[in-house]
Amino acid sequence: MFRGRMHRTTTVLVAVLAVAGCTTTIPGTPMAAGSAPGQERDLIGKYFADLNEAGNEGPVVQREFLRRTQHPDFADRGCDLGGLTLRVDPALTTLRPDAKWKPAKAAKRPRGTVYVVGVSIRIRRDTATLAEQIGSERVVVLDGKAYGFTPCPTD
Repeated sequence: MFRGRMHRTTTVLVAVLAVAGCTTTIPGTPMAAGSAPGQERDLIGKYFADLNEAGNEGPVVQREFLRRTQHPDFADRGCDLGGLTLRVDPALTTLRPDAKWKPAKAAKRPRGTVYVVGVSIRIRRDTATLAEQIGSERVVVLDGKAYGFTPCPTD
């Protein structure tokens, strides 16, 4: 039984790392801070702070946060990370618009202004860090609110 549980945890961990929505290379030249309007930059910073605070409260609270902040055009794409939580630390100096991005297998772009930001992601179970990855994440500002895209494990 322990081996089966460990295998499932490892499978979920590898899958989350592989599709965390942040594993793509971003072409182009990095832009200085301020490439996003100040108010939108603050919304995005608060999104990540709230995501991490929810993770500190546990997987159930973070799952609810991710459900609530999933972009409305993609509300049906939420996933269950099981007992794992994410800690996502953005490098807001890398924040810039990403006018061409759309989620994998999506027919159209999400409504709102899409931003990409470099992040460090730690995957945790309880207080133990299971893995860490550096990549990028997309956040969309729509009608004065920041929305994200819940990472989904794949088979």
